[in-house]
Amino acid sequence: MGNQMERLTHLSYAEVPTADPAGTDREEAGPRIGVSYIFSVDDDELEPESVRAVASEPGRGGGGGGGEESGYDARDEVECSVYYRDECVYEKRRSSSSKGEPGDPLAAQPAETLLSRCQPGDLVEFVARSQYPHWAVYVGDFQVVHLHQAEIRNDFLTDASQGRRGRLVSQLYRYKPLPAESVVRGALQQVGLRDRELSWRSSECFAAWCRCGRREFKAGGELRIGKQPYRLRLHLSERRSHTLEFQSLEDLIAERRRSDQLGRAAVLRELSAHLQLEEQQRTEQHSH
Repeated sequence: MGNQMERLTHLSYAEVPTADPAGTDREEAGPRIGVSYIFSVDDDELEPESVRAVASEPGRGGGGGGGEESGYDARDEVECSVYYRDECVYEKRRSSSSKGEPGDPLAAQPAETLLSRCQPGDLVEFVARSQYPHWAVYVGDFQVVHLHQAEIRNDFLTDASQGRRGRLVSQLYRYKPLPAESVVRGALQQVGLRDRELSWRSSECFAAWCRCGRREFKAGGELRIGKQPYRLRLHLSERRSHTLEFQSLEDLIAERRRSDQLGRAAVLRELSAHLQLEEQQRTEQHSH
């Protein structure tokens, strides 16, 4: 980890998308030149059978409250902030008074309950223990558009949830959103794209692109030229945080989603081991 925790990909200028990211271009992600990603592309879409198996285990059903009976506990999430230079562009925090309580803004609900709160153009996130979060765009009539198993699909929200709990996440990114009708139209225009036609590496990147229309969410949407303008601040406790730096928003999102999949306890263990190794290396260098 540390400040070197990055996906390394070298792109020529000709490979960088130049079309207007308003929702109609169909550029291919295409093969990438250079070093493979340190962390694998986050395939957050599990096979339906796998999800159903998880949901059917005792204590892991899709209903119930916000705690352990659903196999998911929001208190195990890694709270974080994302900065582009000095501007906060994403924040997932909760007030200390609401942690684990029904009023917690990060608390997840059964999909059927979530439907009553959704408006066209909203972004929805489905969560479950030890899985990558899955994002979707609500387009009305109980349906969402989402990137699922290398295909842009239009499904009923309850089907897309695959038994996972969900919550509205439209406000996590602080970029100016497009009008709701543009968000819905842009999402529906992508339905049917698959495999090499895709321009997004995760369901979150696709959903956020639909809402904000920013090329930063697309694969290869930013040049990687050595600078690291993005910072991911992991809030480990009220007084302790750890900051990582990235060349692109795409890379940062991949690492943040990995932390979500691992859970707060595992991230703390990983960071502790990494920081101990760094301290040991510094000590050995000073001793020579």
